[in-house]
Parts: sequence; C-alpha cells; structure tokens
Amino acid sequence: MTDYESDLPADRPDADGGYELEERQALRRVAGLSTELEDVTEVEYRQLRLERVVLVGVWTTGTLTEAENSLVELARLAETAGSLVLDGIIQRRDKPDPATYIGSGKAKDLRDIVVAEGADTVICDGELTPGQLRQLEAVVKVKVVDRTALILDIFAQHARSKEGKAQVELAQMQYMLPRLRGWGESLSRQVGGRAAGGVGIGGRGPGETKIEIDRRRINSRVAKLNKQIAGMKMARDVKRARRTAQRVPSVALAGYTNAGKSSLLNRLTDAGVLVENALFATLDPTVRRSETSDGRLFTLADTVGFVRHLPTQLIEAFRSTLEEVGESDLILHVVDASDADPEAQIKAVREVLADVDALGVPEQLVFNKVDAATPETLMRLRRLAPDAVFVSARTGAGLDELRLRIEERLPRPDIEINVLVPYTRGDLVARLHETAEILGTEHTAGGTLVRARVDAALAEVLRPYASAGVP
Repeated sequence: MTDYESDLPADRPDADGGYELEERQALRRVAGLSTELEDVTEVEYRQLRLERVVLVGVWTTGTLTEAENSLVELARLAETAGSLVLDGIIQRRDKPDPATYIGSGKAKDLRDIVVAEGADTVICDGELTPGQLRQLEAVVKVKVVDRTALILDIFAQHARSKEGKAQVELAQMQYMLPRLRGWGESLSRQVGGRAAGGVGIGGRGPGETKIEIDRRRINSRVAKLNKQIAGMKMARDVKRARRTAQRVPSVALAGYTNAGKSSLLNRLTDAGVLVENALFATLDPTVRRSETSDGRLFTLADTVGFVRHLPTQLIEAFRSTLEEVGESDLILHVVDASDADPEAQIKAVREVLADVDALGVPEQLVFNKVDAATPETLMRLRRLAPDAVFVSARTGAGLDELRLRIEERLPRPDIEINVLVPYTRGDLVARLHETAEILGTEHTAGGTLVRARVDAALAEVLRPYASAGVP
C-alpha cells in the first residue's frame, strides 16, 4: 500500500480523462483523525457496536482539502456516537465501486489496516447500497457502517421527546427495510406453525422466511409511527395557528450542527436549553418568546442541526419539525466561523432549506464563534457576506448588533391607529402590547388612549374604539 507523501494537484486528469494511475491506486492516509476518548460508550444500532473504528472515504470530486474535511467531520460524528477512531483513509476514484465501494483490491488493503489497528468496525463516508455493505463486510471481516447509519445512531441517542423518538425510529425503519439480511441460515429458514418459534400465529403461513416476517413487522411499525407523527403534527399546527392568529412574528434558528444555535437561543432569551459541544445535541425544537427594544413580541425557535449529506429518511421524518423554519418570518442562519470550511456549511444548510421549501423565507446570516476564528478567516467571511452579523455566544460579542438586526428585519404592523380603550377591556390593551408596535399611551378618565401600529385583523377589532378624527 502506498501512502501519499507528495502534494499532487487535486484534479489532474491523465490523457484518458481519468485520474493519474498512482492517484487511483493509492489509499491516502488522513493524519490527525485518531482520537483518545476516556469514556467510550457502547451504542447499538442494527446490532452494531461502534467502538474501535477505521474511516474510509472515496474522493470523486472537489479538492483534496474538501475530501479530508469530510472525513474529519465523519470522525467527529463517530466520536459523538461513542467510537474510538483509529485511522482514516481516502481513495481517489471516478465514482464509488458498485460492488465494494472502494474496489476489491483496496478492500483487501483495508482489511490489512483493520487487522493492524485492531478495529472492529469500518465506517464509510457515504451511503452504501445493501450489496456494497454485504460485499465489503465479506472482505474486511468486521461490521461495516455507512454515514447514514452513523447519523441515525446519533439521532437515536439524542432524541428525548416522544415526537423526536418517533421521528428517529421512523427514519431507522425506513433505512433498515431494504437492508434486512440473515446472519447464518437461521434467519433465512422458512417458518410457519410450530416451526416459527412462536411466530406462527399472525404469520402468513408455511413458506414465510424470517426476513419476510421482519419486513412485514417493519412495514407495520412504519405505518403506526406515521400515524403517531401525524397526530403530533396536528398538535404542533394548532399551536402555530394560535401564534399566527395573534400575529406574533416568528424567528427560526437554523444552521449546521454544533454551530452554536442553542447557545445563541440561551443568550437571546434565557431559555436554559441544553448546550453541549457535540453534534446533534438538539433534536427537539424549543420555542421561546422574546421582544424587541420597542416592545414588539416575537418567538425564537431552536431547530435540529443540519449536516452534509443529511439522510433523506431524516429530512422526511423531521419534516413536521422543520416546518417551524419554513413558516417563520425570519431565519437566523447560524454558521460556525471557526470551522475549516464554513462555506460548505452554508451550502449544506441551504440544500436542506430547499428540501423543506424554506428558501423563500428572509435569511440573516450569523457567524458565531468569532472568538475562536482566525483574523484571516473573518476577513474572508466579511467579504463573502457583507450583510452578515458576527457574534460570539460564549463571550457575548456582537449580540447587541444581532438584536438590532432582528428588530429591523421583523415584519412591522402597517396600520396606525388612535384608540380609546375602556378600562373594562383590559384584554385588548394586553393584546396591543403583545402584537402591536406601541407609539404612545395615556390614561384618561374614559379609558386608555393608545397610539399604535397594528395589523389589519386587530385594526378591525379596535375600530369601535377609534378616537375622533382617526379612521
């Protein structure tokens, strides 16, 4: 096996339009991926034990730096799942091998690395087909996990609410269904009646295999989970409709995982949300109230973080949660300014926003963690996004500017009124303070005189109390 020591151009084609022979035949070791964790937590998904792992990536497009950054992110995902990363390799190919992902010869080289490192799992930086998983495992003789399975495992560990657990389980079931397989002959034997080991009643009868029974049970479970999530979506829609009826503007925090969205929410609203330096620490949306300096109320929602190549199953399962983003009045797109490739984070997030039809919502870029970013990176980002706000949720730098930007970009009521509200209608005064932009108040003998900007619905409710000379 050849280690890459030279600095070859990222995309140098040969005469045949492919890549240099040496590039295609070599496995490049990625330095700095091994980790030393004091507490390696055993986690299970599809009876997998993610403990001592070797990472494998296939570099098909882009630069070498981008390929290495993707593998570094995979290492962080593996650590979050409770794994000890031992080594990481990248192979240059036109496209992943349809049989073993990296090719039969490189699979044998990978087997040598697995044996030398004492690894018990290989994690591939991509979504593998059932056939690729099966054939690669046959060569390396240890469990093979793809990026999708790894992310699903992390989501399963972090889900806390009933809705979050149901969404993750649904995504897992959808991922598992085409990948069912038997270990040994026991799972492929035909069963029925007593031979089913207690499964006969409810089975389709003689001739049904264990895999077929598993497939039918998963389909049944998927249907049940879809029904549960639909019921939870209805409750969420009711709450959202209530906020909409009251014309309370909404702001959604969206962004890459571990960009600091929850920290910003805590800083802006004292929400007390869990803050953890880990990927996907927040899965369950948190909605808190805040107000602008002129007294206008708005809601601020923390949402699940995104990641490059977020599994389709997760986007579909979390669609009801992500609707908080699509139906907001303003998206605070939070980016980790200290990341090695913040531009790639922005691209990945916008791809997910497009999937949930949220690209039409006004967006405010917010670069967080400026205290950890280099001056050169900050200069580049300021040129990239001149209208962005640069903050540090840890130190509080830039938060006043962020609050001012939110205040400027929130929709404002457009109808100015003067109303004299009787003291018996304190509910209307409270509603004015909640949803309107108050320009002035005065307590008189006949009631509370309020000058404010309101929306059309509230203006109609207050029409009977309009002061003389004001429509």
